Amino acid sequence: MKFIFTCGGTAGHINPALALAGRLRELLPDCRILFIGAEGKMEMELVPREGFEILPIKITNLSRGRSLEDISHNLQTLKNVLLSTREARKIIREFEPDAVIGTGGYVCYPVLKAASELYIPTLVHESNAVPGLTTRMLSKKVDLVMVGLEESLSAYPKARRVELTGTPVRGKFSCYTRDSAKAELGLPPDMPLVLSVWGSLGAGRMNAVMGEFISLMGPQRDFRLIHAAGGRYYGPLTDRLRAAGVDWTANGADVRDYIYDMPRVMAAADLILCRAGASTLSELTYMGKPVFLVPSPNVTNNHQEKNARVLERAGGALVLKEEELDAAGLLDTVREHLASPGKLEGMSRAMASLAVPEATDKICGMIIDLAHRAGA
Repeated sequence: MKFIFTCGGTAGHINPALALAGRLRELLPDCRILFIGAEGKMEMELVPREGFEILPIKITNLSRGRSLEDISHNLQTLKNVLLSTREARKIIREFEPDAVIGTGGYVCYPVLKAASELYIPTLVHESNAVPGLTTRMLSKKVDLVMVGLEESLSAYPKARRVELTGTPVRGKFSCYTRDSAKAELGLPPDMPLVLSVWGSLGAGRMNAVMGEFISLMGPQRDFRLIHAAGGRYYGPLTDRLRAAGVDWTANGADVRDYIYDMPRVMAAADLILCRAGASTLSELTYMGKPVFLVPSPNVTNNHQEKNARVLERAGGALVLKEEELDAAGLLDTVREHLASPGKLEGMSRAMASLAVPEATDKICGMIIDLAHRAGA
């Protein structure tokens, strides 16, 4: 069998596709898998790292602004949609997939549109409580819409079929215990580790907060921190710390541009500080990790806060507003929780209770079934 995956823009869209592709490769060792991504975007780097081929198409996003620049950008985007749909159609005809699967990002639209017009089985997965524009537009065209959260089941009134599946998580997230992961990272098992990650691209405001947080940690090294700044923020952040005379390594901080070994680092962490994208939350619940969530204020329909409140109501997360956050208060709250193992254990149990560990296998089963039925 042959499958095409399309996803892009952020790791939150890419990782679910990688989880599904990896599992399909295990279930069907002779299957062929191809990815289609947006030219120059993150997927063009991350997908080959996992051993999959990816081909680019030229596609741009829609701007929500109303300036002349935004209007000009959107006119170009509409032109790119037409051109990229032709590109996708050519790739699909040559590859002849049994099914085409999208997991989010604007690159999904031309690819799934082209596949649908060629009468190839199509599926799209939406992780978030509030569907994105691309998923809403595709819901009328694809054979199956799969959702990660029950709250979004009713968001697709014109879809042919909608199924609650949970969000797929890569198998690598089951490869580590906390102690084994800490050992590989060179940390003693009793040293608390805090992971700080603010989306795969980073976030300017949160890097400012975490820069001050690192400065305030001081040399007591009562816990260790791994902070992912994001590619465009890493240089400015480390430059600011150096200019302020802060030796972040001496303070127990490891500052990175991107965390390529996320399953290992997340497994090692005792507490995680992050955004509330649905893919990340699925990984956190899968691993039962206590978390402080700071939803991004820059997302459509405030969907990250809606995602975060689901975990907060269950008792697994503390939700903090970005505009109200200050480094000293965050550091105090982190230390307070690290000093209360019972509180962290309770949060961990609450997170684990929300996990859908069978999501990856369930979705792979749906993909294979739809492909078989179409070919029967």
